[in-house]
Amino acid sequence: MGMAATRQPQQADQVERWFERRSYDHARYSDVDSLIARKQELEVTVTAILPARRVAATIGPVLDALHGLNRRAPLLDQIVVVDARSDDGTAEIARVHGAELHFEDELLPRLGPVLGKGDAMWRALSVARGDLVLYLDSDSSDFRPHFVSGLLGPLLSEESGKAGVRFVKGLYSRPWTDGRQVSPDGGARVTELTAKPLLNLHFPELAGFAQPLAGEVAATRELLCSIPFLTGYAVEIGMLIDVLERAGLDAMAQVDLGSRSNRNQPLFALGKMAFAVLRAVELRRAGAGPVSDSNRHGGVGDVDRHGAAVDADRHGAAVDAEQYVHAIRSVDDLRLERSRVELVERPPMATVLDGGARG
Repeated sequence: MGMAATRQPQQADQVERWFERRSYDHARYSDVDSLIARKQELEVTVTAILPARRVAATIGPVLDALHGLNRRAPLLDQIVVVDARSDDGTAEIARVHGAELHFEDELLPRLGPVLGKGDAMWRALSVARGDLVLYLDSDSSDFRPHFVSGLLGPLLSEESGKAGVRFVKGLYSRPWTDGRQVSPDGGARVTELTAKPLLNLHFPELAGFAQPLAGEVAATRELLCSIPFLTGYAVEIGMLIDVLERAGLDAMAQVDLGSRSNRNQPLFALGKMAFAVLRAVELRRAGAGPVSDSNRHGGVGDVDRHGAAVDADRHGAAVDAEQYVHAIRSVDDLRLERSRVELVERPPMATVLDGGARG
């Protein structure tokens, strides 16, 4: 008990020191000419990846903002949109607005169906050419160029290289509206009620991250290709924990990007997201390797979700395919819903691509 009591203040002190040292504001990197000079000095290239699913209303303005920044300061060498076969014209809008367009199911198709955003992010690494990679959400209604310069800034400026910052997480306020009134900080419900308490309990070194589930991330391609990716809603928190294990806390940073507005889901829809986050943390806390469907049922060898044999090292293994059972009492009725929250762990991209990871 005495040792535990001593360890807790030490962890709190570590988080506080990291928070003061590795938390930045985007304004620190507003001099884009200096960033360009630093980029040229380091001789690095940059890829921006935008996973997209039915974002016809926002993808055009986001891409216009990226191209506008590039005309003023060519920070991005490749702008990739990975579309989920959206039925609202997202792909055509992305193409017209000058993105390099890929359909997620055409990237590494031998691995079977794409399992949500996390899988799309992972597959996108197979076509990313940059030494540095940015993941940007494509459903932002107020996207601004400083999202790019802010995220890239620490990678280029803060003791860059393996001894410095290699992973940057965006943070921001998340407004929430019910159509009549706006709560300036009410949008990050799963973050505040699930992700942060879990990190405090099981991975307290990461408690200083203000937005652990933020989709805006920048990192070296080498680092991203060296870690596994969890699929679906589990990707962001899994990535955070895996980078901590791979690179250490001091290689991680966060940047305040101001305010960001995107689609808010209804309360009853957030349970599956929270469940995926919980399962991801439990998996990483256990420290065990992926559990395949066959091992779960006492079989021999790994199988894919259709029952076909697969190579777990190269194709990924099912981690959890449990049902999420949700009892709902709404103003209209009382009902029981069952949905599938499947977590699959994709292996480090460096083990999948011939020749390994670049950068």
